[in-house]
Amino acid sequence: MKLQAVLMMLVGVWQSGCTPVDASRYGQVLDAGYTVSAVPLNQISREYVRQEIPYQSSYPPGTIIVDPSNYFLYLVQPRGRAIRYGVSVGKGAFGWSGRAVVGREAAWPKWTPPAEMVERSPDLRRYRGGLKAGAVNPLGARALYLFKNGRDTLYRIHGTPEWWSIGRSESSGCIRMLNHDVIDLAARVSVGAPVVVLPRKSIL
Repeated sequence: MKLQAVLMMLVGVWQSGCTPVDASRYGQVLDAGYTVSAVPLNQISREYVRQEIPYQSSYPPGTIIVDPSNYFLYLVQPRGRAIRYGVSVGKGAFGWSGRAVVGREAAWPKWTPPAEMVERSPDLRRYRGGLKAGAVNPLGARALYLFKNGRDTLYRIHGTPEWWSIGRSESSGCIRMLNHDVIDLAARVSVGAPVVVLPRKSIL
């Protein structure tokens, strides 16, 4: 890339207030003995790649805000900033909104399909005992379990190996993130962190 083009790109980033995207953050990595595959960034819209942006909010720093209409998750930062991640959200009637807190965090969790999911897809019965952690586990590298009034809502913010689902309505209600991004998010928040899922502007 020519020097002039690089300078123009950096000026554009400075004017927008966004931090430049570091592609190396999405390469293949080894995490707790498990391999996280590289993400083909040339096949994902730049807006869904993790970046810090200007973001005015009435919620305090440390709050997780999910905007399902635009497929974004924001982690509110001090001084009018936020870290923005691309997400996949619930399809059709599986979308939800409201407030919760992170009640539990888990690295490379086992996945057990809920009874209603097994009822919709009987072939999932083979996983009633749980699917162990690994590259094909639907919960990915991290899971943040959302609680409300001290009870598990059964909704999660979790990783996914299905990078192509980011920016789309593909899940059964949970908030999916790239595995690299959910590892980053989990390292920044703790149990008790508030979560706000905004209502959708329309059914997507």
